Amino acid sequence: MDQKFGFGCMRLPLLDKNDQTSFDYKTFNQMVDTFLEKGFTYFDTAYTYHGFRAEEAVREALVKRHRRDEYTLASKFPMRDFQSAADMERIFTEQLTNCGVEYFDYYLLHNVGVNAYKKACQFDTFGFVQGKKREGRIRHVGISFHDTPELLDEILTAHPELDFVQLQINYIDWENPGIQSRRCHEVARKHGKPIVVMEPCKGGNLALVPERADRLMKEYNPTASVPSWAIRFAASQEGVMMVLSGMSTLAQVLDNTSSMADFEPLNPEEYEIIGQVVDIINETTAIPCTNCRYCEGDCPQTIAIPDYFALYNSSKRAVTGNISSQFVYYINLTALHGRAGDCIECRQCESACPQHLKITELLRDVSAAFDVTPAFPTRK
Repeated sequence: MDQKFGFGCMRLPLLDKNDQTSFDYKTFNQMVDTFLEKGFTYFDTAYTYHGFRAEEAVREALVKRHRRDEYTLASKFPMRDFQSAADMERIFTEQLTNCGVEYFDYYLLHNVGVNAYKKACQFDTFGFVQGKKREGRIRHVGISFHDTPELLDEILTAHPELDFVQLQINYIDWENPGIQSRRCHEVARKHGKPIVVMEPCKGGNLALVPERADRLMKEYNPTASVPSWAIRFAASQEGVMMVLSGMSTLAQVLDNTSSMADFEPLNPEEYEIIGQVVDIINETTAIPCTNCRYCEGDCPQTIAIPDYFALYNSSKRAVTGNISSQFVYYINLTALHGRAGDCIECRQCESACPQHLKITELLRDVSAAFDVTPAFPTRK
């Protein structure tokens, strides 16, 4: 791998934003072709992305249209979606079929936290994937991780056979006490594990920053896009072999590959500016959601949690508190989804959230902001 920038296939272009499986293949094909033409080869997907259909989309846009030696493919084993050893074999075989490949270059246990680790130990999932590596079905084995540095240290100590680790690293989470990006990075370095970075732009939150932050960046470098600062921050950290970005448009592919084609680490002045940007963003972001949509899958009320959080954040940044446009979007979403106030506090969403957000409490805030009229339309 000559270039350390990868295509994250979890926010693919859609024909209908309310249908996570309505892939816009014309656009996706263009994005894949352009990404490869620019000299980048790493594609990252997972069993659960896009309503369990992202691997199929990658097969159609990438695998069927390009030679196997032209790209590097990573996928992930769904730690929440198996209940037996037989399930592990079935799901892995299904993934190979979904992707249309005979092996994965990189394969990860997905979203390993305290509960997933217990399950992996119970079913010897680590042994299972190592067996697939010996069979030649996997080239490199790793984990994607969203938990404490202490747990990461425990896992890497118990499993030195892991080839790499995938961590959430971005400048807003670097010192965040909930995410602890810096400390997790330090643990991975202590164990000598190469690092793949996910969420360098925190689900797009670092692509559209407050005006004051945008101005600081543009004054220093008028030609650099705002997202390029976030991606370069992640790529500048020691031991990082790959930075992933979940891209939805051809413009994003062009911008990101341009900024990473001749990568240069951040200099001291740029780090100083990022420090100021962090302070500004922390002042204006109410809910640090990354729009990964893991929370939606098991919601019995079909609440559009990430969409409501995005509208709530937007309302908090609205000039003079005018939230009329956000309210209109909210009403439109509730035609197909439960309202924020419909939450029954089962907390299944919270167990799935990589950001460890107190979603049920936050939904109460959203409801207080948007569920405000007795004439509110009911879901059909």
